[in-house]
Amino acid sequence: MLAIFKREFKAYFLTPIGYLYMGLFLLLAGVFFFFDNLLSGRSQFSGFLGSILMIYLFAIPLLTMRLFSEEKRQKTDQLLLTSPVSISAIVCGKFLAALAVFCGTLIFTVAYAVVISIYGDLEAWETLGSYIGFIFLGASYISVGIFVSASTENQLTAALVTFFTLFFIWLIDPVSQMVPSDTRTGIISAVVLLAALLLFIFLNTRNWVIVVGAAILGGLAIGGFYLFKQDIFFGFISKVLGWFSLNRRYNSFSMGLLKFDALLYYASFSGLFLFLTIRLIEKRRWN
Repeated sequence: MLAIFKREFKAYFLTPIGYLYMGLFLLLAGVFFFFDNLLSGRSQFSGFLGSILMIYLFAIPLLTMRLFSEEKRQKTDQLLLTSPVSISAIVCGKFLAALAVFCGTLIFTVAYAVVISIYGDLEAWETLGSYIGFIFLGASYISVGIFVSASTENQLTAALVTFFTLFFIWLIDPVSQMVPSDTRTGIISAVVLLAALLLFIFLNTRNWVIVVGAAILGGLAIGGFYLFKQDIFFGFISKVLGWFSLNRRYNSFSMGLLKFDALLYYASFSGLFLFLTIRLIEKRRWN
């Protein structure tokens, strides 16, 4: 894995992509810092970090688009897949290389915090918490980009799909505040969600016994909640969307709170997409 990490990390600076990513991020971050802090005279640095989250909608696709798609296009992925290195080591090595570039670029923004600490009142714990949350959130975004890159052999396609996927994740919070929250809508949404889950199970197992068993369990669960705890369906859509929200969990870090459940969620989210990437590559390796 270390060899893969070194290879991918060096590749970022042997091609324009690494410099383009760092230049785009630092340029936009500088603009945000100028308007959000210097021009307005604000000393709240965590607010600056929260405001530049949108930059990653454009920067992360640049960082991850070539990791697997370029190797597939050049047919060099076959050499990599037949090497003695495991698939998990390959995926983790590429992920850590992208994360290292991500963190290395983020370090430059510490200079902004130093400026605020000299000329203003810097909240040290809020700033530290914001950086920790930023790194974990960035790791989650990168894992999505790697999965998309492994799904296509076109860098532009990988970048666009990653952008729209992250944009969808970004929209979860505003959408969750707009959807109906009444109990009836919540019950209908629960049934639709169960149907989607059953379809997913069927497409992956082709086993009607498992599907019917899952349908019975799901139906009993919905019926039981309806009879004994009907209030769980109030705001059901908002609760489900909120569970998938990455940005919402960042809010606690911006206030200087290190919440273990949020860190665990980010780690699990990243691990899930890395696992899906490994399974995707292994499936292609044996086909």
